[in-house]
Amino acid sequence: MVGNTGRVTGRTGPGLVGEVMVFVPERRGTEAFLAYPAVPGEELAVGTPVVVVEYQPPRTVYVAAVL
Repeated sequence: MVGNTGRVTGRTGPGLVGEVMVFVPERRGTEAFLAYPAVPGEELAVGTPVVVVEYQPPRTVYVAAVL
């Protein structure tokens, strides 16, 4: 899961739990995950491309913006 890319579909930020759609190659599709920013205090707007930095089963990820 770490290293997979996706897009923010629900804004993330300080005190907010957002949502991202992440492509999961092992399952050959895109899935929704609860998301927290990997960088404390960072806010990620809807549509921001992201990469998964940490995965906590079953459906939580920490993400960082793709530059």
